[in-house]
Amino acid sequence: MPRSRKKRRREITKVPRSDAMLLEYDRRACPEGLVTRRQLRAKGLSPGGHGPVAVLRCKACAYRPDQACIHPTRAWLYDVALARPKRVATLAQEEALDRAMAARSTCPECRRRYYFCLPLRTQGRCDPCDKGYEPSPDTYFASTAPVPHRLAA
Repeated sequence: MPRSRKKRRREITKVPRSDAMLLEYDRRACPEGLVTRRQLRAKGLSPGGHGPVAVLRCKACAYRPDQACIHPTRAWLYDVALARPKRVATLAQEEALDRAMAARSTCPECRRRYYFCLPLRTQGRCDPCDKGYEPSPDTYFASTAPVPHRLAA
């Protein structure tokens, strides 16, 4: 008969809200000008090397207003005034990324470039070469010539 496992209770450290390092705001009570990283990204901005200026408390901590939020579901808030526009990759960087992806998605035997990465580390070739069947044409680039760059810039 298997031995029953004792569930270990995770120790909860209670940090008084007054001792917290950053200001904390409950959900829907955040002042204007403070946004999360995801909201910055939606606006085309990045934190610009600045750290968070406040913490957005998680839903569970709304019931404990006297304690600081230490849960992993909290969010960091950044100041929009300190944010900078997102950096755009140069054409050379995008070309290097395209070459790297071509190396991961090209079969060394049949030289087809697929739309997905191949299991080259474990198999060493694509599934059709490994198992001996003809791949469907919608899984690889149809042209036998070198694939032109598919860069965004």
